[in-house]
Amino acid sequence: MQKIFLGILGVIVVLVAIVIATHINKVPTLDEGVKAAWAQVDNQYKRRADLVPNLVATVKGYASHEKEVLTQVTEARAKVGQMQLSPEMLNNPQAFAMFEKNQGALSSALSRLMLVVERYPELKADKNFQALQSQLEGTENRISVARRDYIAAVQKYNLELRTFPGKWVASIFYPEANVKENFSATPQEQAVPKVEF
Repeated sequence: MQKIFLGILGVIVVLVAIVIATHINKVPTLDEGVKAAWAQVDNQYKRRADLVPNLVATVKGYASHEKEVLTQVTEARAKVGQMQLSPEMLNNPQAFAMFEKNQGALSSALSRLMLVVERYPELKADKNFQALQSQLEGTENRISVARRDYIAAVQKYNLELRTFPGKWVASIFYPEANVKENFSATPQEQAVPKVEF
């Protein structure tokens, strides 16, 4: 009887060891995946911020009396430039929300700028403006893809921390591991666009 008990106990110990051994590197691997995905999002946001001054300067030449919109774009870009969200701050919901709010303000300001541009056909025909607009549209698409990839990386990481056996492995070997913040749609992004004919 004692041999059977020891045999069963030995099998359980071996199974637990196998589960731990196969998952021991998963938490840091997924954490690094989240950091890499965030770096790509940050890279695309920086690219957009770098394009904004050129876009504003080009529009300023044609629409000098649209100072309010140009000022809003410049201020929004400045706020974005002041706040860099490091991978460590991804665990801070307040910092993440502030960063996301600043990026949303820049997106909103750029949308208003594009509405101004619609009033100036000669600006829309300008080759410099067309090139900048094309680059900005491409950057917005890259931001969308990078955010999607980041969301997927965070989902995998958070799932590992919240399910068996990853939850146990994380609590034993990586007690500092926390669930990461993720993007959420702003009210402006959730609004259904109005189409009028």
